[in-house]
Amino acid sequence: MDARKLIPLLRACVNSKSLKQGKVIHQKVVTFGLQNDVYLCKNLISLYVSCNLFDYAKNVFDAVENPFEISLWNGLMAGYTRSYMYVEALGLFDKLMCYPYLKPDSYTYPSVLKACGGLCRVVLGQMIHTCLVKEGLMVDIVVGSSLVGMYAKCNEFECAVKLFDEMPDKDVACWNTVISCYYQSGKFEEALRYFSMMRRFGFEPDSVTITTAISSCARLLDLDRGREIHKELVNSGFRMDSFVSAALVDMYGKSGQLEMAIEVFEHMPNKTVVAWNSMINGYGFKGDCFSCIQLFKRMYSEGVKPTLTTLTSILMACSQSARLLEGKFVHGYITRNRIQPDIFLNSSLMDLYFKCGKVESAETIFKLMPKMTTVSWNVMISGYVTEGKLFDALRLFGEMRQSFVEPDAITFTSVLAACSQLAALEKGREIHNLIVERNLGNNEVVMGALLDMYAKCGAVEEAFGVFKCLPERDLVSWTSMITAYGSHGQVYEALELFAEMLQSNVKPDRVTFLAILSACSHAGLVDDGLYHFNQMINVYGIIPRVEHYSCLITLLGRAGRLHEAYEILQSNPEISDDFQLLSTLFSACRLHKNLDLGVEIAEKLIDKDPDDSSTYIILSNMYASFGKWDEVRMVRSKMKDLGLKKNPACSWIEINEKIVPFFVEDNSHYHLEGISNFLSYLTSHMEDECKPIYMSV
Repeated sequence: MDARKLIPLLRACVNSKSLKQGKVIHQKVVTFGLQNDVYLCKNLISLYVSCNLFDYAKNVFDAVENPFEISLWNGLMAGYTRSYMYVEALGLFDKLMCYPYLKPDSYTYPSVLKACGGLCRVVLGQMIHTCLVKEGLMVDIVVGSSLVGMYAKCNEFECAVKLFDEMPDKDVACWNTVISCYYQSGKFEEALRYFSMMRRFGFEPDSVTITTAISSCARLLDLDRGREIHKELVNSGFRMDSFVSAALVDMYGKSGQLEMAIEVFEHMPNKTVVAWNSMINGYGFKGDCFSCIQLFKRMYSEGVKPTLTTLTSILMACSQSARLLEGKFVHGYITRNRIQPDIFLNSSLMDLYFKCGKVESAETIFKLMPKMTTVSWNVMISGYVTEGKLFDALRLFGEMRQSFVEPDAITFTSVLAACSQLAALEKGREIHNLIVERNLGNNEVVMGALLDMYAKCGAVEEAFGVFKCLPERDLVSWTSMITAYGSHGQVYEALELFAEMLQSNVKPDRVTFLAILSACSHAGLVDDGLYHFNQMINVYGIIPRVEHYSCLITLLGRAGRLHEAYEILQSNPEISDDFQLLSTLFSACRLHKNLDLGVEIAEKLIDKDPDDSSTYIILSNMYASFGKWDEVRMVRSKMKDLGLKKNPACSWIEINEKIVPFFVEDNSHYHLEGISNFLSYLTSHMEDECKPIYMSV
């Protein structure tokens, strides 16, 4: 039978994907011994590839005795790469290389390069690049574009961009690849620059180009450029597919333009899960967990299955607004549907429970999840620090290291914060050594936390050593160093550093002024304190908050200018009844034995918070210092009637790089008996200084 009669029939089967009729023709081909006919075999391979029957296609190819026609190889190879069968494609290319008289052409290399990119086989891709240069195929626009795509997929972005710039001719796919390179590298401005350049050179952007450009605007929060692109799409009648629409929803959501996001979202005929996620994210950025939950329910009712990203976004919104009930609803959905959470979902759940004060729930999740990555440990450690469970944070950091999980910059920032609050200097020094070992000395956030730790632990010289080595001194680092000097009595150094900061054109904020006011307060520099307080208001336009007034009241109070301080309080309605400020002035009245003003302020404090034991204790002590014992008994009696007790004091000491806490009347300490015996021994010698002290080692 003549093969020319079967070819049109076979092509018709390929175009209509008529597998049954195609198999009948294949049977005829075998029956008439035409299995070596190149054109028939090419069409049979195309038919089976289009129907995803790759074993059949390979059988047709293998049946050819002398496959010396390159188009046979190209057809099967292209079929493999279109279906992401990259290993098979490269295996076929290796087999092709065994035929020395059969040369790959401009149709072979795009498939091979796509397979190299899919498998990140950059070395093989570079070898093929060399072959292309030698064979003069780099002038082919499709080959060049495929090569750019290969480098991009292998994360060799610089090579991809360099090759793109050297290409004499470019197509839309090539432009898309290089724009995508810049986007994936986080260079969103460059991505938009190439997008504009592409249009200037007369290329018409497609859906891929537009999606990447809009996504770049979203990352930059550049609403104006995003709106401009959207307007041009509408005016040109561009048919927006689900990818472009989802990118627009994401861009408007991240920019806070929820009305526009909703408008684009509601006009989508087919709302993809990406679009739903973008819309939920938009509400999540505003902390509107109620709308997130409503969208989640609607999404479910419309038959769109939520992804782990969906659930993580909702939980983040619940966490941001500390909505425990809504967060538990999502957690319940995860449990009921037996969803296997990933690291991000588990971390979001832990963060939610920490933000809502449910530490035990966070601990339960942490115990049940895999602990192979740093992320989960970081969430747990930072959660402990946020909740004030500083000993637990340091304990968990130790467990993390014992589990051979490498701490990162976020870990060190959290544990240094714990050391700062505990004044655990030796532990902080140990962490400093770890930071040096891991070459994080150039990380501004970590070094800032280290500076803060040394400052709060009283190691001012070490703090200044870190300050001098900072790669860049921002406002936070200047403020931390000023605070360190001020809080440790080096007020003149603090003021000098503040002046140096101003000369460096770093503008102070309310926290910096708080540090300066606090330094003046500690040193009793009333005039300097008043000067900087006025500068803050009149020169820098900063409205003082309670903490600034607290420093001012403390400053005046320590100087004995009690009535001046009281007048400042009385003249400002916003702070006149502030409990903290009244308490500060009340303590100053006790210090300077101003009973009349102290009693007046005490009455206000008791009216505002009758259950605060400290007011009664200070007032009682003031009466006692004036010998007013009847008033002392009256205050103590009132405390007893109200059932008020002084909160037990706590102190701690760092021994062998461990923090050991002590509480008043705490009988649970594991060395209690030994400590008590030694205290008794010391007390007896304190009573009789003539006794020698014998210490056993």
